[in-house]
Amino acid sequence: MASPRTIHVFVALCDNANQGIVPVPATLGNGQDPKSNLYWGAMFGVKTFFGKSADWERITLSEKPVAPVLDRVLFKNRNSGDYLLAEAYDGARMRTCLINYFNALTGHDTIHFAATGNTVHFGGGADMVCFVGHDGLMDLALTANEVKDPVPGRSASTVVLCCYSERFFNEQIARANGKFVLGTRGLMAPEAYVLHAALGAWLGGKDTNAIREAAAHAYHTYQKCGVKAARHLFGAKAPG
Repeated sequence: MASPRTIHVFVALCDNANQGIVPVPATLGNGQDPKSNLYWGAMFGVKTFFGKSADWERITLSEKPVAPVLDRVLFKNRNSGDYLLAEAYDGARMRTCLINYFNALTGHDTIHFAATGNTVHFGGGADMVCFVGHDGLMDLALTANEVKDPVPGRSASTVVLCCYSERFFNEQIARANGKFVLGTRGLMAPEAYVLHAALGAWLGGKDTNAIREAAAHAYHTYQKCGVKAARHLFGAKAPG
């Protein structure tokens, strides 16, 4: 029997005080309070949205997070049996979140959890590594010694949901030998319905364009922006 696939989602909490963003209401933009944060505990945050999804079952973790990770959740997909670990990073620690995301993509810093009879591997052991939040690379540059060289043979898939992620993340992802499955070509709201749709398509074995199409339809459904505009945002080609 094949080992379950694993997804590691790095969420940089929305932070009015410490990120170069258009301010949101204070309860949504407190980067040190995951419970009500726009990208975590709010209605369309990763923890809340996946927690309410019929496709994902939350698995209890005994291990407590250590700062700068302020909260973490583990889910098991009810259909495929694969696992998703999401971690909420202090919004003031964007650099650390990005470094850890890229080092996981390159195959380093593997972490292990015992879950429902399986030992599952995240960080550098994950099959899919995701970043969600503000595009921190707009505000800072990572130095060469902060991101490790890719482990030989490592080539994980990645989804990056933030504004203009193709422009700002593409070079670093290429150096990490990552497979850039889904990025963005403009401004966007990195809410969890896009991640949910994209990962559902990826777990279902869909190709890159089908994953982007799923993301586009989800974004249009919630943002009412038009499917054509959403396809452009995610680089999807219309079927047919």
